[in-house]
Amino acid sequence: MLVYTKQNDLKKHLEPLIDSRQTIGLVPTMGAIHQGHLSLMQQALEENDTVVVSIFVNPTQFNNADDLKKYPRTLEKDIAFIETLSDKIIIFAPSVDDIYEGETIAQEFEYDGLENQMEGVNRPGHFNGVGTIVKKLFEIIWPTRAYFGEKDFQQLQIIRKMVQKFRLPVQIVGCPIFRQEDGLARSSRNELLSAEAKQEATLIYKILKQAREMFPESSLENVREFVTEEFKKHPNFALEYFEIADEETLVHAIEKKAGKKYRGFVVAHIDNVRLIDNILLN
Repeated sequence: MLVYTKQNDLKKHLEPLIDSRQTIGLVPTMGAIHQGHLSLMQQALEENDTVVVSIFVNPTQFNNADDLKKYPRTLEKDIAFIETLSDKIIIFAPSVDDIYEGETIAQEFEYDGLENQMEGVNRPGHFNGVGTIVKKLFEIIWPTRAYFGEKDFQQLQIIRKMVQKFRLPVQIVGCPIFRQEDGLARSSRNELLSAEAKQEATLIYKILKQAREMFPESSLENVREFVTEEFKKHPNFALEYFEIADEETLVHAIEKKAGKKYRGFVVAHIDNVRLIDNILLN
């Protein structure tokens, strides 16, 4: 398995592949690889000649220094896990200095308002950091396709908008949320949970499914109130927000409109870990 830690070395390896018009699939990650990541890699392997997986904890998308500090970093374990899927995958695991070339500052982006909803409100500057690192990866690797999970649905929509605005020649592929058998969305942050908290965290998806069942016959406010009250019954949880939004614009939904798709978005804290999830409601 090839592992590159410097962007110039990776560029030299990929250049003849790009020149010969081979397709390249990119799976950007921040490490702590789990089965959900492997599902993205599997799809990328099936659809491309070459697959690159980036492993990089991006400092500019964290607006909480403690969150950045405690984010799991398990590079050797990650590489070994990826190799169980395929030894043909190329790993790109650069340093902060190599990516940011001595100036760890996020570029300013404008995403037509997508950045002002939900995570944009609660994590100022977060999507500037996301846009900065994803754009840098695209400019280093020049992938044909890039694969992102729908768990971070707002991020997925924002990356699509960035690609559109900068006219980048890459297809963004959104992949379904990979869940454990108990419904918990797979996330690198799950590794920070105690066994008890991990079991209790399955409540998130259970409540989202109940909200989906209510959605056809209930008002939006009734669904929102139901979710809020359900979380109050579980004192180990701190609900940061539950939002019902138009899937395309991510704007807070006031009333249901024909032909629109709506998603329920939730952020909840347990065991001092911030977990996110979402579900298509109609």
